[in-house]
Amino acid sequence: MNTIAIIGGGASGLMAALFAARSGATVTLYEHNTAVGKKILASGNGRCNIINTTASHEDYAGNDPHFVTYALKQMGFHYFEKLCLSIGLILDVKDDGRCYPLSNEAKSVLIALKSAVTEAGVTIHTDDAVTAISKDTNGFTVTSTAHKHRYDKVLISTGSEAAPQLGATGDGYAFARAFGHEIIPTYPSLVQLHLSSKNAPKMAGVKTVAEVTLFVNGKKETTATGDILFASYGISGLAILDISQRASFALLHKQRVSLSLNLLPQFDTQTLTNTLDILFTSVPSQSVHTALCGLIPAKIATYLLEDATIALSTPVSTLNPKEVKKIAHLIAEWKFDVTDTHGFKHAEVSGGGVSTAQVNNKTMESKLVEGLYFAGEVLDIVGKRGGYNFNFAWASGMIAGKEMAK
Repeated sequence: MNTIAIIGGGASGLMAALFAARSGATVTLYEHNTAVGKKILASGNGRCNIINTTASHEDYAGNDPHFVTYALKQMGFHYFEKLCLSIGLILDVKDDGRCYPLSNEAKSVLIALKSAVTEAGVTIHTDDAVTAISKDTNGFTVTSTAHKHRYDKVLISTGSEAAPQLGATGDGYAFARAFGHEIIPTYPSLVQLHLSSKNAPKMAGVKTVAEVTLFVNGKKETTATGDILFASYGISGLAILDISQRASFALLHKQRVSLSLNLLPQFDTQTLTNTLDILFTSVPSQSVHTALCGLIPAKIATYLLEDATIALSTPVSTLNPKEVKKIAHLIAEWKFDVTDTHGFKHAEVSGGGVSTAQVNNKTMESKLVEGLYFAGEVLDIVGKRGGYNFNFAWASGMIAGKEMAK
């Protein structure tokens, strides 16, 4: 019977503990926080977008996104749904593939998972940070603030640096590096962006729906449509989170990053110009600012006109065709330079991590150190928004748990 130490009690660590214990191993889980699963509780604004039915390697980034393929096949949605039912969770499946617990409460996920892990016989040490992991011919020695024990196998499932306020650290990278593993430089993902704009802070608190296009070194990179929210530092919102991985990665590599906002994506440029002409003809005595307030939020109209160098009080009847086209162009393609992300503290996840080239994707075992395993976000894999990061955490944890018990 294998003795196993799991370092980190997040999604992947708890799943690994469950499968290892159910497979007959003796499992001890170390968590430096006072409780396991803090990021599970915080996910999905407290609702926990637990998985996505559509996940494939195309939903992930890293040096080798294909690394996830085997794991996702081993834990397909129907398998996961049955597993959830076996621990007392019923899922609410949305049309777009996102899934939540039927209770609509992240706490339900953690209660069910922790209960299953405890029933399986896992020993959980909370408020007990691992400080060192070493290996000799007799196995691994794990030293923590309260314990020092030997184990046959060790799983590093410590997560990333994202959300340090929830206890996230880079400890897992240090442990991996000590065993000779390469750490791909990390960066915040699913995170807000800073803009080089004197006007963006003045629009703080204004929310609208827009199509956001990301440019890297002047080349179009990706597009997302959804909520945007101007902030004192720049811009946030779901559409911004959706493009943030590529933006953050580009910033890490010192590339030039910018974005454009299409504030009325339902119109093409010509239709928008025609719509403005019709609108302005209908209200000839109105100021251009007043007229635009029927199309876009008032504060946005104020600073868009400022960027267009058109006075807010200008009567629409006096606008020439060139000025109308300029307004239409800015509404459809208002550009801002991106200078930074809002940092790991505000990021939901992190890109980079332990190089997947040095980990067996079918077992999650290190190719360098026998008996050492990795799972979840500590690896150089990061998913899109929508439950994809949980997909990989659950799947990689399950594989590691099963394999460690052999």
